[in-house]
Amino acid sequence: MRDMSLLSLALVALMTMQPSAARDNAAVQEAPKVKIPEAGVPQIMTIEGTYVRAAYNNEGYAIIGYKLANMSVGEEWMLLEFGTTVLDGVRNYTLTREALSLETPDGKTIPLAGVEEYRSANLGALQNRERVVRDSINYFPPRASQACRIGFFSELANRARAYDQVELSNTRGCVGRLFFRVPGGIAYGQHWLNVKFEKSVVRVPFRILTKDEEKLLSKNYGNIRKQVQDAFKKKS
Repeated sequence: MRDMSLLSLALVALMTMQPSAARDNAAVQEAPKVKIPEAGVPQIMTIEGTYVRAAYNNEGYAIIGYKLANMSVGEEWMLLEFGTTVLDGVRNYTLTREALSLETPDGKTIPLAGVEEYRSANLGALQNRERVVRDSINYFPPRASQACRIGFFSELANRARAYDQVELSNTRGCVGRLFFRVPGGIAYGQHWLNVKFEKSVVRVPFRILTKDEEKLLSKNYGNIRKQVQDAFKKKS
């Protein structure tokens, strides 16, 4: 997992490309220079897919899928696929909904939506869209092999109840959907999902991409990945 993280670290940086990179001459085959987002806390960040991001420290691990969010610019509700666990040697931890928040590009911190707020918003259409475009977030540390539901949200007609907490252990990979109501609508730019564990905070970076940024990512993804692989081989 550490090897994969080192390999992935620079790939996360592609999500924070500077505008000047988009103006590079198309004839130049070098990958654009990139900047790694600064989490402000000790952690490692990884990319597991175009719209799949993960981050972890010595205590906790968190991963998100945000493809639908990237397609929902201007809309008020953001849906994130979310997974989490604690690492080996860490005691079980009860994760509550208050431990989760969203940081937007303008610096605002938004709490997880409440169950009643979520139900009154009637988000069936949003969830139906997500079933079509979702990416797998099944990337967990090896020991986290037991399935675990994060049930912070549930429809009234759903037999599955909504719970305000979930117990994490190093053998359980817990997954569920998160809903945030974003004042003014989802905007382009750098976002963070904040996950508070018992002794630390993990901040998962994800960038809502413009069309040009999406194209640049598609064009340079393999090139940057190879650069990182080559650099890792030289160090090993």
